[in-house]
Amino acid sequence: MNAHVRACMNAHVRACSVLAGYNGTIFAYGQTGSGKTFTISGGAERYSDRGIIPRTISYLFERFSQDSSMVYTTHISYLEIYNEMGYDLLDSRHEASRLEDLPKVLIMEDPDQKIHLRNLSLQQSANEEEALNLLFLGDTNRMIAETPMNQASTRSHCIFTVHVCSREPGSATLRRSKLHLVDLAGSDRVSKTGLNGQLLTEAKYINLSLHYLEQVIIALSEKNRSHIPYRNSMLTSVLRDSLRGNCMTTMIATIAVDKRNLDVRPCSDRLFW
Repeated sequence: MNAHVRACMNAHVRACSVLAGYNGTIFAYGQTGSGKTFTISGGAERYSDRGIIPRTISYLFERFSQDSSMVYTTHISYLEIYNEMGYDLLDSRHEASRLEDLPKVLIMEDPDQKIHLRNLSLQQSANEEEALNLLFLGDTNRMIAETPMNQASTRSHCIFTVHVCSREPGSATLRRSKLHLVDLAGSDRVSKTGLNGQLLTEAKYINLSLHYLEQVIIALSEKNRSHIPYRNSMLTSVLRDSLRGNCMTTMIATIAVDKRNLDVRPCSDRLFW
């Protein structure tokens, strides 16, 4: 069983948790060109190459159709975070030729410290086809550029979120949960890639936000930690209610197997990695 299929099977476990009412997050982390987008979104050539997002959508709607004891409602949102600015990838009122043409998403916090994303649209999906169409729409609006490490590098963090609302027939009690499926931007060592200009600016924002994500994860693992630095970045603020407590979180680490990515140090007549 290859790593791609194992990752997708793990996603099914998180999807089951969402059906049970738990928030969750699945994110792919790794350097540019290591396969994060392929893992999360999949490839277009073969059906077997579909990624975690389309597989999760398919699985959820299959479960909805099999469960007659609950009434399910599903909404989709797709957020892109580029240079610490949020953009709504699913706004149907805009035909964007540039990322800057999309509505900017702002973070708002209420008195109960709950996060609200202003200008981020929630699109209802009645079936698998509608949800996949939204995924396709969002992917066409993503920020992509060529770098020394990847000809089609995603230069931003993208958070595809499935919002699930369920209730028993005839009941007014609602149970809400959501699953964030996150394609993180690639982490690159600037000194090795030789980036400059706009690509260098992008890399600085990317590496800084990934550093803040690391800080949050470390803080969550420490017992009796009173402060978790969610507010340091937009990424960690958005994922705030789906990382801590009894939420279900999975990190998929992708690795590019290439000699260029190894630190080689000569010692005598041998090489050590």
